[in-house]
Amino acid sequence: MSYTKNNQNIYKSRFFFKQRLALLTALISIAFLVIIGRFFYLQIFKYDFYKGLSENNRIAVIPNVPNRGHILDRNGIIMADNYFVYSLEITPSKVANLNKTIDDLKPIVEFSPGDLKQFRKILNESSSLDSIPIKTNLSEIEAARFAANKLRFDGVEIKSRLLRRYPKGAFASHLIGHINRINEEDKEAIKKLGWQQNYKGTDSIGKLGIEKYYEAKLHGTTGFQEVEIDANGNSVRILNSTPSIEGDAISLSIDSNLQEIAENAFNKYRGALVALNPKNGEVLAFVSRPNFDPNQFIGGIDVDEWKVLNESLDKPMLNRAINGLYPPGSTIKPFVALAALENDIRKPPFNIKDPGFFTLPNSGHTYKDWKPYGHGVVDMVMAITISCDTFFYGLGVELGIKKLSEFLSQFGFGEATHIDMFGETPGLLPSPEWKQKRFKQPWYLGETVITSIGQGYMLVTPIQLAQAVATIANGGLTIQPRLIQSIKNNQTGKVETFKSKPVRELHFKSENLALVKEGMMNVTQPGGTAASVGAGAPYKIAAKTGTAQVVEMKRNQKYDPNRMNERHRDHALFIAYAPAEDPTIAIAIIVENGGHGGSTAGPIARKLMDYHLLKKITLSKENNKGGSLESEYRD
Repeated sequence: MSYTKNNQNIYKSRFFFKQRLALLTALISIAFLVIIGRFFYLQIFKYDFYKGLSENNRIAVIPNVPNRGHILDRNGIIMADNYFVYSLEITPSKVANLNKTIDDLKPIVEFSPGDLKQFRKILNESSSLDSIPIKTNLSEIEAARFAANKLRFDGVEIKSRLLRRYPKGAFASHLIGHINRINEEDKEAIKKLGWQQNYKGTDSIGKLGIEKYYEAKLHGTTGFQEVEIDANGNSVRILNSTPSIEGDAISLSIDSNLQEIAENAFNKYRGALVALNPKNGEVLAFVSRPNFDPNQFIGGIDVDEWKVLNESLDKPMLNRAINGLYPPGSTIKPFVALAALENDIRKPPFNIKDPGFFTLPNSGHTYKDWKPYGHGVVDMVMAITISCDTFFYGLGVELGIKKLSEFLSQFGFGEATHIDMFGETPGLLPSPEWKQKRFKQPWYLGETVITSIGQGYMLVTPIQLAQAVATIANGGLTIQPRLIQSIKNNQTGKVETFKSKPVRELHFKSENLALVKEGMMNVTQPGGTAASVGAGAPYKIAAKTGTAQVVEMKRNQKYDPNRMNERHRDHALFIAYAPAEDPTIAIAIIVENGGHGGSTAGPIARKLMDYHLLKKITLSKENNKGGSLESEYRD
């Protein structure tokens, strides 16, 4: 009995042993199958993926940032170029204690408070993997001192960088613009434009002016180096190299000498000036005052410096030439006169006897002329020459706001000129429809009266005024203004030149245009509102003065600039072209709070025309601000 029972236990044990052995064998087989399957998956299906990862761990691709293209004036004078500097940079992800590292660096490299503040600012805006400059433009002594201590500082190194430079400082800053560090908004724009590959390693981009508008040309093409690295990330050898291609060189139509004359002539006044060649639209001078030093923005502007610029009452960051909005004042009168002539509202020998005021029909409301007791008998030519308000009040009423707005729109008022610069303001050409939409109010006849002398809702930019007066100078042909003259490809040496772009041709009756031009030429002759501007000139100047009110005067209140807040004084405007018979320069000037156009803005135009036509240079810096603004004329 006991024997049988033992045999049964033995069989049972063997059975369970075999069962466990079979289970173990099955599990081991399954494990092997899983391993083989995984091995097959990794080696066959994921081969390319893991090979790429392996290569990336072994090979580093280093971008080679291109030299940014130069900006030059029409005579080859450099307005923006580059220079090499040594920059001390920290990669935060490679530094164990950033504050201690900076403290340890201080005995070796001298940091200004601005350096440290700028580093912290960029640090907050960047990835910890980025190399962030803590001091640029290291001296040779500082570079040598750090090189001797390099082994103490993991994650800190000296790099050679190419920095942008504006050798003339604030000169033409609104025209040239500036570059600055790439921010999140720029990154989005770069992504949208598909420029990510070409901007690897680039930390700055054009922000304003020519630097921004021609960014795609100026930046160049980024090169790359494939470098084999060891386990510690050290470079072993260069496997492949594609050189970068320098950005194109931009030659502008600007004449630096003319620009300098204009900027010096403005002295401390605020305002703007645009001078262009009416025959081809080339901008010869482009001034917005006050200006700023674009060198402040390279590598990122200091917070305090930006605050000073941004909060200044003088608004130095405002590009007044394309964004400044001003009532045109009496500079609008030649265009209004032409509107009346073309619409047969006024025809020679029509004239009025100016009593010094205009009474609105069926109203009794009167509008004063700038000359208290009137100009006497005034015809169309005389009305332009002496800037007779009374003549244009009545003319505007008869013409009507609809015809007036439609005619003025032909000169580009109320629309952008499309000069090659971003952010241009279109100005404002009012109409009854605009007022109803904007204020939910009807248009009143009195508003037509003041629109006819350039007051009221109408607002223009200096570039618009320059284009408009160039259209008159050109006999009705409007040409799009442009700042670029040519682009040179620095790789091929090929130069692309730009031609004029006609916008529209207005077919005025020659006798009508001749009357307006005659009136404008008489402006700079004895008896005209800018006789002093034309005095002694060996060439003929056609012009129109303008004065735009900044604050409304009370009835019977006399305008006295010397008793007013400087910022409440009238704006001075002046438009002109010369030589009157065959113009090669057309100018529009606005001097903020400058008083009368003929005595403040006009002399600036004369200096430009003397240089442009006679090569007569007057670069003196008169300090005429603060003097009496009283003049014989105030139109």
